Amino acid sequence: MATGTITGTAARSSVDLGVPQVDRSHERLYWVLADCWNVVRRDLLHYRRLPVLILWRLGFPMVSVLLYGFVFGSAMRVPGGGDYREFLMPGMFASTMAFGFMNTATAVVTDTARGVTDRFRSMPMSSSAVCSGRGLADLTVAVAELAILALTALAIGWRSDGGLVDTVAAFGLLLLLRFSLIWVGVWCGLVVPNEEAAGGLYAVVFPLTMISSVFVAPSLMPAWLAPVAAWNPVSSTVQATRELFGNPGAGGGTWVEQHAVLMAVVWPLVITAVFLPLAVRRFQRLSR
Repeated sequence: MATGTITGTAARSSVDLGVPQVDRSHERLYWVLADCWNVVRRDLLHYRRLPVLILWRLGFPMVSVLLYGFVFGSAMRVPGGGDYREFLMPGMFASTMAFGFMNTATAVVTDTARGVTDRFRSMPMSSSAVCSGRGLADLTVAVAELAILALTALAIGWRSDGGLVDTVAAFGLLLLLRFSLIWVGVWCGLVVPNEEAAGGLYAVVFPLTMISSVFVAPSLMPAWLAPVAAWNPVSSTVQATRELFGNPGAGGGTWVEQHAVLMAVVWPLVITAVFLPLAVRRFQRLSR
């Protein structure tokens, strides 16, 4: 008790005497970044050892390109005319980014089931670093997936008719959508109880991509369904990338379609603002 009193008195005296205190904010930031980088390295090592995982994830969009582009493509109609494969590819890019949140959720719930999350919680690590590390790792994988899919699109004849700046901006919007949905995946992975329950999330992501402008323009849908598809966040990214790539099918008759580039930025920012704090808070509550 006496020692504690002396120590506390000495500390207060040093402040009163104007002795400069050590600012440890930079040190804390360093360790948060170091923790984040270690989580990123750990997550990326899985893909380095099992690169087939990336090809497996690209299997669905590649099959969809062949199925819709070559099998059903001749029966599809593009509003305003144009080649359906040119219309389809921006939608497939966005669909791949949207489906990626399932991969995030599955990875998080797998770590939880195997005790990895408990291991992180028992270590002196920043909870925000654990979540942000998962996000950066998944975003890095998304860049690789998007590059492979773009090469596939070029191989079947797709081209971007926009300029270099517009093309880069379009891919940036696709990654922004993926970035926002990462936090949805992290939160879902921390909420669902097991890997089997995580598989049920396909019931959410499948309508999210199908009831959109990925495969068909909303103007060709029934009157009651068209507004739902038009206001889908995925549709905004699809329409914006079609516009920036210079591909057919851009624009539309509704306000959200006419301002697709704006909404392709607003929707991901709103999703991130909602689910990023929820994911970090959920991780922190796991230790209580």
